[in-house]
Amino acid sequence: MGANLVADGATFRVWAPNASAVHVRGDFNNFEIRDDAALVSHGNGHWRGFISGVQDRQRYKFWIDGQAGPGYKRDPYARELTTDSSNCIVRNPAFPWHETGFVTPQFSDFVIYQLHVGAFYTPHCPSHTGTFLDVMDKIPYLADLGVSALQLMPIQEFPGDFSLGYNGTDYFSPEMAFAVSDDRLAPYLARANELLEAKGLSPFEEEHLRGEMNQLKALIDLCHVYGLAVILDLVFNHAGGGFGTESLWFFDRQIGSEDTPPQYWNSLFFSDKTWAGGNVFNFQSDGVRQFLINNALFLLDEYRVDGFRYDEVSVIDSNGYGRGWDFCQALTGTLRTHRPSALQHAEYWPVNPWVVKEASDGAAGFHTTMTDGLRIALRNVLQTASFPGDDALPMTALASQLAPSGFPNLWRGVQGIENHDLVMQPKDSNDHNRMNRVPRLADPSNPHSWWARSRSRVATGLVLTSPGIPMLFMGQEFLEDKQWSDDVAGHPELRIYWLRSEGFRVVNAHDENRVLAFHRWVPDEGHDVIVVVNLANFNHYDYRIGFPTGGGWHEVFNSDVYDNWVNPQVTGNASAVFADDVPMHGFSYSAALTLPANSLLVFNRG
Repeated sequence: MGANLVADGATFRVWAPNASAVHVRGDFNNFEIRDDAALVSHGNGHWRGFISGVQDRQRYKFWIDGQAGPGYKRDPYARELTTDSSNCIVRNPAFPWHETGFVTPQFSDFVIYQLHVGAFYTPHCPSHTGTFLDVMDKIPYLADLGVSALQLMPIQEFPGDFSLGYNGTDYFSPEMAFAVSDDRLAPYLARANELLEAKGLSPFEEEHLRGEMNQLKALIDLCHVYGLAVILDLVFNHAGGGFGTESLWFFDRQIGSEDTPPQYWNSLFFSDKTWAGGNVFNFQSDGVRQFLINNALFLLDEYRVDGFRYDEVSVIDSNGYGRGWDFCQALTGTLRTHRPSALQHAEYWPVNPWVVKEASDGAAGFHTTMTDGLRIALRNVLQTASFPGDDALPMTALASQLAPSGFPNLWRGVQGIENHDLVMQPKDSNDHNRMNRVPRLADPSNPHSWWARSRSRVATGLVLTSPGIPMLFMGQEFLEDKQWSDDVAGHPELRIYWLRSEGFRVVNAHDENRVLAFHRWVPDEGHDVIVVVNLANFNHYDYRIGFPTGGGWHEVFNSDVYDNWVNPQVTGNASAVFADDVPMHGFSYSAALTLPANSLLVFNRG
């Protein structure tokens, strides 16, 4: 389906069962209507043809004549779109994958890390959102963290530059806002080749990273190089919210798109059901069912992904006019036969064990499903523990939810205490279902306190050690306490704060004492951090270092803790220091520190 380069041109194929004529218009024919670019009806609503002279990266669209008259439509199978979403791009799918022998882990060995590409790592915000190649920069960190699979929130093309991704309109094209333009590629290419060189592998050429399609492939390739699986989030329950006239909506140009309400059943891909601001797919249609299954197969084969998380399968079941459940069976059966090692993971509410039982027994045939028992019970315990005093905690209720019940295997439940829905900043005043991140839940008065940190470690430890597949949400591993937003430009205060800003100055360097201290901060915002290194072979006591502000500072990291794991005789500052008004090192304040031998300490203001 779609546009595929062959010989000295390209084949084009499209499903438009109610069209009376279909032409291809593009760079190769000056976007004119020509007889040699007319597609021929092939039965079952498909049109096909071959056009000579078509080349890689040329633009094109379909010109479809239907009951409502002729008009442009984007190819539903387009591999890539132009930056204004107005044109499709013919693309050669070849990519220089590095064959390292990577094998998708056993499902029971998965430790999932969920992230949003645009918000995870944003070193060039506000001018640019996060990109596939920005995520690439954090691959060694994620591999060292110990997770085994990255679960990317939806990456298919959506309207605008900021979105959770659950309003996709072009299912075969990666989101262009997540791509780096050609003129900005040089440093990313250097970083990608640095990561490859560290593994003794051949470098990329700049051509290999041009366009969102290749940049997503490069991210997946490098994840595999570093031993990480990649799971994509597919939204098969609905599409859109922001459809344009050239989209899937009324694709073969039947009448009724402008009616109030629209004549939904003429819209080809959709039923008259709506969900989350978009339109539910018509699961009674063989063409629609095949389109969605083809999308999953395409991503398995062309992008080499290791599985999928399917958004709200319960919506497919309840809004499919009796055909949603057997669509799930057809989907999982096809993919499990095609790639048995690829994870088929369903979100279904309320939790339903039949989602993860075998289709031969009448079940849906997914491998795993989201659970909420542990999440609800654990958050309740943390919230209760945050109140002053030593009252009893509902530990018995928590114990009853440690293991998912009713499943054929315990690993079939995916357990997490944070996820993108739960800890997102409310979109508007009617959005009441969002919650605090774990540190702020554990101590609402101070999410950086010992109480918050220690209780958060307990919560994460329980997720990692309870039965089931554990899932972390981006930033959870270092106790991020802010809700998140997909709109990183509109809400810069909610960005994940990696130590990545331009704010830097050396505070003190003393050769004889073997001590170095430096200051990091986010310009115009603060978030001050003081880092102190002591490479003396003995402890320094009452060693005074300048601090930018007075008052209490948290000792958030002390490397001496990790000696003899955990060091029972740790030297340090008992997690806090006080900077008084003794000027030093160019600051108006300083603090007397205990510096362990051969150590690194990190302090933040809180």
